Amino acid sequence: MSRSALAAVARGLALAALLVLSPAQAARQRPNVVLILTDDQDVFLGGMTPMKKTNALIAQMGVTFLNAYVPSALCCPSRASILTGKYPHNHHVVNNTLEGNCSSKSWQKIQEPNTFPALLKSMCGYQTFFAGKYLNEYGAEDAGGVSHVPPGWSFWYALEKNSKYYNYTLSVNGKARRHGENYSVDYLTDVLANMSLDFLEYKSNFEPFFMMISTPAPHSPWTAAPQYKNSFQNVSAPRNSNFNIHGKNKHWLIRQAKTPMTNSSIQFLDDAYRKRWQTLLSVDDLVEKLVKKLEIHGELDNTYIFYTSDNGFHTGQFSLPIDKRQLYEFDIKVPLLVRGPGIKPNQTNKMLVANIDLGPTILDIAGYDLNKTQMDGMSLLPLLRGDKNVTWRSDFLVEYQGEGYNGSDPTCPGLGPGVTHCFPDCVCEDSYNNTYACVRTMSTSWDLQYCEFDDREVFVEVYNLTADPHQINNIAKTIDQEILEKMNYRLMMLQSCSGATCRTPGVFDPGYRFDPRLMFSNHGVRARRFSTRSLPSI
Repeated sequence: MSRSALAAVARGLALAALLVLSPAQAARQRPNVVLILTDDQDVFLGGMTPMKKTNALIAQMGVTFLNAYVPSALCCPSRASILTGKYPHNHHVVNNTLEGNCSSKSWQKIQEPNTFPALLKSMCGYQTFFAGKYLNEYGAEDAGGVSHVPPGWSFWYALEKNSKYYNYTLSVNGKARRHGENYSVDYLTDVLANMSLDFLEYKSNFEPFFMMISTPAPHSPWTAAPQYKNSFQNVSAPRNSNFNIHGKNKHWLIRQAKTPMTNSSIQFLDDAYRKRWQTLLSVDDLVEKLVKKLEIHGELDNTYIFYTSDNGFHTGQFSLPIDKRQLYEFDIKVPLLVRGPGIKPNQTNKMLVANIDLGPTILDIAGYDLNKTQMDGMSLLPLLRGDKNVTWRSDFLVEYQGEGYNGSDPTCPGLGPGVTHCFPDCVCEDSYNNTYACVRTMSTSWDLQYCEFDDREVFVEVYNLTADPHQINNIAKTIDQEILEKMNYRLMMLQSCSGATCRTPGVFDPGYRFDPRLMFSNHGVRARRFSTRSLPSI
């Protein structure tokens, strides 16, 4: 859609709003909301370091959540959790494929009508704007192509398939628009910035608005804007204590990584790390332009701005060169910065939050009754306002379903079927039985992660992050048996939870009640009971 066409549509919306809203009513509008979502931006390994403007304009003007997580460390399941406010076992998006329900016909029919943007538009009277990467299989011919526009969006500028910077197709309100490789008109991060500024210029001033801007950065292929291609030449991936070490006592997929890594692998991951930072500089510019535009229009003080990522990333941890998908902090922990009305500047918050909380929070800001939703998350609004004596969660669920190829990888003839993402040096980042679920717990007494793998070993990993923040030592064989049993049961409770039952007290909360008899019966699902004596040896 051209700028003039966008303006015409916006004027039409404004005229319609004039018929039902007086100027006095318009002046009492609910807050606006902007959600900026990056792709694969970690926080554990310094992913926010290059974001000087973003830190100044959002973090220092609002709150930084120090313990923000995703329930699945992969793009499509995580993005589905943001949109629905649900854990993957409730929205049923398990990986980045159509078969895994990523932007499938089933997703479109069952989940899309109940996403928080759909409710914002239909029930709360918000004008809604989307620009950027939606879900990895969006635009697939078997799922309606780019003509499919999900319910809930007034303006739709969605990327076909996965992140790119040049040579991509956008769905512009259901019409395909092809872009080439001319920086001035095609570089995707800048295109998203310009579309966002145009929306703010021509939108209706008689309705509150919600914007979701989903950038390709810092996802591969890590193509920086020309002016940033020489930035960070002296930067390399962090050499922390779990860098380039053998993942002993861990799941076999971690143990298969080659230690020490080859010089070529290290050079590859260092180069990727630098390029990721370079791509983020354009996101930093986008944030600055957006905030300035809101300020010029007099709307900044009435607008919440959220900044986060769909998952983290690793570069050499446990000798895995580059990817996400794993259960460790570097992959599941993400940045979350928020500024807006009633939020005091330069705050930090240590509460355990997850991206399933974003939908409930934004609906709460809009005044929608959260009891009418089936969302698993919690509204962050009491935390944003600084309310006292807020009852909050002490744990949440992480779940992932592994992917693998049926055949062998011709570039790695020594590997059998069932693995994938085996590069560089034929080190595999995923497999069919890299399927796991975890309880991540933070309480006054424990900072703990308990994980079970759905494989023939029924492998267990447990980490005390107070003593071992880099998750080097698996304590599954030495932790107290009672804690092991309680965490096993809590995991199964969360794996079968829905809505309010996902927010019940955790193992170390005062209100928690544990009945060992329930270990063998939970909603008809038989529990697996673990003993430290029966855990597999390494």
